[in-house]
Amino acid sequence: MPTRQWWKEAVVYQIYPRSFNDSNGDGVGDIQGIIEKLDYLKELGVDVIWLSPVYKSPNDDNGYDISDYRNIMDEFGTMDDWEEMLAQMHKRGIKLIMDLVVNHSSDEHEWFKESRKSKDNPYRDYYIWRPGKEGAEPNNWEATFGGSVWEYDEQTDEYFLHLFSKKQPDLNWENPKLRQEVYDMMKFWLDKGIDGFRMDVINFISKVDGLPDGEKVEGKKYVSGHQYFMNGPRIHEFLQEMNEKVLSDYNVMTVGEMPGVSPEEGKLYTGEERKELNMVFQFEHMDLDTQPGKHKWHLKPLDLRDLKRSLGKWQSELEDGGWNSLYWNNHDQPRIVSRWGNDKQYRVTSAKMLATCLHMMKGTPYIYQGEELGMTNIKFDSIEDYKDIETLNMYNERVVENGENPQEIMQSIYTKGRDNARTPVQWNESENAGFTSGTPWIRVNENYKEINAVRAMAEEDSIFHYYRKLIQLRKQHEIIVYGSFEMLYDDHAEIFAYTRTLGDETLLVVTNFSGNNHQFDSSKDLNNAELLICNYETAEKKANSFELRPWEARVYKI
Repeated sequence: MPTRQWWKEAVVYQIYPRSFNDSNGDGVGDIQGIIEKLDYLKELGVDVIWLSPVYKSPNDDNGYDISDYRNIMDEFGTMDDWEEMLAQMHKRGIKLIMDLVVNHSSDEHEWFKESRKSKDNPYRDYYIWRPGKEGAEPNNWEATFGGSVWEYDEQTDEYFLHLFSKKQPDLNWENPKLRQEVYDMMKFWLDKGIDGFRMDVINFISKVDGLPDGEKVEGKKYVSGHQYFMNGPRIHEFLQEMNEKVLSDYNVMTVGEMPGVSPEEGKLYTGEERKELNMVFQFEHMDLDTQPGKHKWHLKPLDLRDLKRSLGKWQSELEDGGWNSLYWNNHDQPRIVSRWGNDKQYRVTSAKMLATCLHMMKGTPYIYQGEELGMTNIKFDSIEDYKDIETLNMYNERVVENGENPQEIMQSIYTKGRDNARTPVQWNESENAGFTSGTPWIRVNENYKEINAVRAMAEEDSIFHYYRKLIQLRKQHEIIVYGSFEMLYDDHAEIFAYTRTLGDETLLVVTNFSGNNHQFDSSKDLNNAELLICNYETAEKKANSFELRPWEARVYKI
């Protein structure tokens, strides 16, 4: 049996504070708003809250551009509010993990303001500066939000590197002084009593020496340079140093956001004896409805067999010594019930099915705010209603600059845009879904009268109560946390089924990712099996087989 750890047995809930709950009517969610809803989260049963950034920020990328790591953004409240929130969480037995954003800072951070003053400023080397090459940028890499990763700065006649927005200059992890500043800042929050960190694009912090050009692509000025900064040459050294200097002194949980990480690398990052991180967020399954080799906006339908291969591979590779994070949603992903479920006729049923499929796997499950209500994607009529920098930059580049068809581009935004996850949480039927008494920073989804927390808590068979039950089952059955995983029905295009095994117990998990009926035949004897959970009221079976109804999920304990 793998070593027991509290973070393996936990269920995590992500709060995106701007969109969670507004207590003062300015249209922006805030810390007091979070405090108001802690009893709701306690009732749901979650153990840990991952709080997206609440630090001081000019909000070029909604708080992922930090100008002061040790202070709270005015819109969200004060340090006193934050300390009250932490105390109130701990009082309810809920732990808090904070977002650690240290691949880049804001260009309004004091370090950067100093850094850009002169080439011999003591802070110059906190960032990555390079002279131009033949009158142009130092290399041809493309930034995540479009354009070059280099921004020219007249003052010192050099360029600084920004893998994201030009207001998010990359920190130079080669500089030991900078690393020590980061470790001191981490201790500042850990000493306040937080329970760990989610680390933003942490596998980007080590860049290849010389920052070579990416492979040229016909007709493209800027290209991906990811092989030179994802999982770079010193990444394990940096994470082991961070563990040694900081994390090893605290009983906390760590999860690294790591685009482009493979299961083999995932095992290195999360192997317990390696002393780096507890788990990683990988994105392989999130790219399966994107055309191969293209940006996320180039859509293709999901083939369930691809999803099973991907998740199954991560389950088996991390079976011994590593640990998985399990998620369908976060602040960067569209709503799962709209993406891979059916958000019309079968919204409730398919949302429960998707939850079952995920929560019964091996790993720590993450719920993103509103997922437990079955919140859906948003379709704003006009690009003017969207707020996300990535979405707006892409629209501008492809429609305004390149003259592409705006209808087609809007379809991509409806399907994959980050604002799908960022519309305010739908608390009740009152105006603006009870999120704010003012004008919300981004429009509320118009289906809030049908989909909201008050209604979900009142209805016994709601998605909310189904999530509650899934969380309770994890606490009651060790096999859900620690059992080994085996995929069934590998080649079936619409059934996702697997077993979990611990000692002489087996769980059989069967889910239907379609609106069709399917016959399921089990090799296990189900005669005396206990039905732990099902998303239909009745679940008949004949001996070892049963008919799966549209979007059905069943879990048997044998």
